[in-house]
Amino acid sequence: MAAGGGVAWGSWRNLCFDCPSVAQIRTFVPEQTSKLFSHDGKLIAELGIESRTPVSLQALPEYVPQAFIAVEDKRFYRHRGVDPRGILRAIAGVVTGRNRGGGSTITQQLARNMFVQRIGFERRLQRKLKELQVALALERSYTKDQILEAYINQINYGHGWWGIQTAARNYFAKNASDLNPAEAALLAAIPNLPRAYSPILNPENARRRRNLVLRRMAEQGFLEPEDVERWQQEPIPTERAVAGGATAPYFVEWVRQILDDRFGSQLYTAGLRIYTTLDVNMQKAAEASMQMGWDRIEARPGFEHPIYADYAGLPSDSVVTNGLTPYVQGVFIALDPWTGAVRALLGGRDFSHSKFNRATQAKRQAGSGFKPFVYTAAIDSRIPATHIVIDAPVVLMQVDGTEWRPQNFTQKFDGPMTIRDGLRRSVNMIAIKLADEIGMESVAQLARRMGIRTQIERFPSTAIGASEVIPIEMAEAYTTYPNMGTKVRPFPVLRVENARGQIIWDPQPERTEVLDSLVTRIAVDLLKGVVDGGTGYLAIRVNAGLPHEVAAAGKTGTTNEGTDVWFNGFTPNLQATVWFGMDLPVPVRPNATGGGDAAPVWGDFMRRVYYGVPATAAVEAVAATDDTEAVEAVEATDGIDPILPVPEAWTVPPGLSTRLVDRKTGKLASRWCPEEERMVELFLPGTEPTEFCDRQDLDIFRIPPDTTSGRKP
Repeated sequence: MAAGGGVAWGSWRNLCFDCPSVAQIRTFVPEQTSKLFSHDGKLIAELGIESRTPVSLQALPEYVPQAFIAVEDKRFYRHRGVDPRGILRAIAGVVTGRNRGGGSTITQQLARNMFVQRIGFERRLQRKLKELQVALALERSYTKDQILEAYINQINYGHGWWGIQTAARNYFAKNASDLNPAEAALLAAIPNLPRAYSPILNPENARRRRNLVLRRMAEQGFLEPEDVERWQQEPIPTERAVAGGATAPYFVEWVRQILDDRFGSQLYTAGLRIYTTLDVNMQKAAEASMQMGWDRIEARPGFEHPIYADYAGLPSDSVVTNGLTPYVQGVFIALDPWTGAVRALLGGRDFSHSKFNRATQAKRQAGSGFKPFVYTAAIDSRIPATHIVIDAPVVLMQVDGTEWRPQNFTQKFDGPMTIRDGLRRSVNMIAIKLADEIGMESVAQLARRMGIRTQIERFPSTAIGASEVIPIEMAEAYTTYPNMGTKVRPFPVLRVENARGQIIWDPQPERTEVLDSLVTRIAVDLLKGVVDGGTGYLAIRVNAGLPHEVAAAGKTGTTNEGTDVWFNGFTPNLQATVWFGMDLPVPVRPNATGGGDAAPVWGDFMRRVYYGVPATAAVEAVAATDDTEAVEAVEATDGIDPILPVPEAWTVPPGLSTRLVDRKTGKLASRWCPEEERMVELFLPGTEPTEFCDRQDLDIFRIPPDTTSGRKP
């Protein structure tokens, strides 16, 4: 008899040789998600194999833990880790093959969830006995409240949401501390069979199970009987309340990929705190402006592609073919031009359909957005903005021996014009001839220094944007302008802290001086002319209503047949790039242009950033959502506040000289030039014009000569 007892005891001791020891139980640290925050500390996403955020028992309303006790283990506070009646019932079920209900206590379930890889989920008697040993060790090591708290924070609530805080956020868009009894009962109902009782997958099953929990809470004195019926009338959530990566999903995925390369599995298990460069308000402004842009494009006459509304909400496999979406796509990137911090980013229209990040991965033709590199290279070669180039047809031989006869967008030629006017009006012939004059090699090398890392062909067509670029590289190149010659590398992460708050990665801005500041300042002035009187003026200053108080500069971009439309622009303290196109490069719509489709979005975004949204417009924007709380919230304010202060305009540095010139001829202004054509031009010292204009074609000759000043014209 004693020998038999000894064998049994030895078998019991050896049964769990691979189970966690008491010491391991005491030192157990659950895997935690890494949290991504905006630059000002707002939580934007969580990354983890098991999405889990612990919450203390004391922070929860008392009916929350009571709901779990009522349905899972009503004798929890009276047993020592094992409920004899329950375990006997479960063993009988295993032996007979008849499922007569689970017999695991909350302590046993915690043991199984905390050490699933050691104990396993196999439905065998051996597993139950292992589970029992660990449960007894837990009861010796922890108080009942500690066990219950760990259980609530460890169990699976379905859909990869582990822990009550994460479940509350995803099912109800609230913190666990704010749950009502019906919500608490639903969360207590799910862990028994997370898939079967998921309100998203099986709402009726979930409703019945939740109502059972509420009845048991009343039976055990946790709820008043008269309250049960009221809480049973609460609706069941049938969709996720907080979508994963709902804030800037393309940005979040980009950050995840960067950190995965650096930290590996630690990213998903160690509870890192990642502070990103994202500005949530700026991201919302970008999304609103882009939505306006998509809506405008789809409403244009002649638009023939499928519209996004026909696919919204459909699963990816019924939308995407060969990796391509059928509706018009878009990209938006906003940068702090001083540091390169990415403040807003959209890599596509619907992350659930396509996770391909067009902002950081897509190669698209740059169109006229490439022309500023030609003009900047010209200024760097000491060609002044008043330099005259003839806008006239030209025939160029291609590498393959064929002739290329480039055309202007207007299909017209306007003869001699300054290169300032050529950029302002985006005249193809001027850019092509100017690139030929300074050498395409000089242009390509300058573009490379400024941040374009894709292949730049040394062909004449490259001058007007035939080469492919990646949007974020275009954004990087354009930071050179507001930085007066220093380009910055776009980056999304400010710092990474471990779970103890120690900084483990602190990336620094990458700033590289690539241009002379005086050359850059003249180029900025040329690009300012695009916004204040060129191809971007109507869209930005008139239609989008961006006041002249905001100093702005940039360049529209349109490729052949309107397959890609761009606007790359900047102010003294913000740079933004906008792109629209189809995944398969085909015309977006008849007569699509960067000025007509992309520039309005850029202007609308900048207006939102610097002036916010007036209360009336803000109410109208949210009224269509039927969200009464949102409308009331906006009505209670003066609208949406500005995000950035209006920056001071660019000044003329001491190293540049200025001259009053004739806009048409580029020569020094004289009495023979009309006043409305006179302008102050910037020059590198030694490149100023020396001749006065003599506009022979004007009736100005009828004006009597000035005999009072004694000065020659």
